[in-house]
Amino acid sequence: MDAVRVALLREVLAGTEWVQASRRFAGSLRAAVAPHGGGLLLVGSATYEPWHLAAHLDDEAAWSGLPELSPTLVRHRVPGGAPAHLAVGLGRLAAAGRGATLLVVTPGQPGAGLLERVHDARRNGATVLALDGGDRDLHSLAHDALAAPPPPPEGAAQGQDLDLDTVQHLVSAAAGENGGPAPRRYRRFRDRLSRLADSLSAPPPPRW
Repeated sequence: MDAVRVALLREVLAGTEWVQASRRFAGSLRAAVAPHGGGLLLVGSATYEPWHLAAHLDDEAAWSGLPELSPTLVRHRVPGGAPAHLAVGLGRLAAAGRGATLLVVTPGQPGAGLLERVHDARRNGATVLALDGGDRDLHSLAHDALAAPPPPPEGAAQGQDLDLDTVQHLVSAAAGENGGPAPRRYRRFRDRLSRLADSLSAPPPPRW
């Protein structure tokens, strides 16, 4: 989702809690990673891999001048032949300690195995953030959490159709805002518009 679509989405959601909530959570993310210059680990569940959020955060890190937002995607299963940036397994969480930030993203239950690793990472000093469907056990371990609304019952009106994927777009966009020194903000915003215009005519190949 590009910057223009995020802006339109925020207009649609104006008057709801979600614009402010996503910016608050993004602020927690920036505050956690900024002092350490990196160390952002992004992990999903065994059945949900947040590679799309990883790509968006990587883009935001480049566009906003905040390299610490660029995450390491931690995977439950690493296929053979995966490139280095997509070949980090769950063992990486064992080394997550003070200075590291662990962002857990999953629409469903994270699973006992992942919760145990998250608990160990927090005990070792890592900052834990959760972006999920509202799992109580995960939220009890997180320093900050944002839960997407549950899907509507079958047959119910879809409303604003706000789901975890949409909330991820809001958070990633907000994470890259206000990242650089004030004198350069206008130029960075103009650079992003230029990138957007280029993408409309010749989309770049996917990075993830």
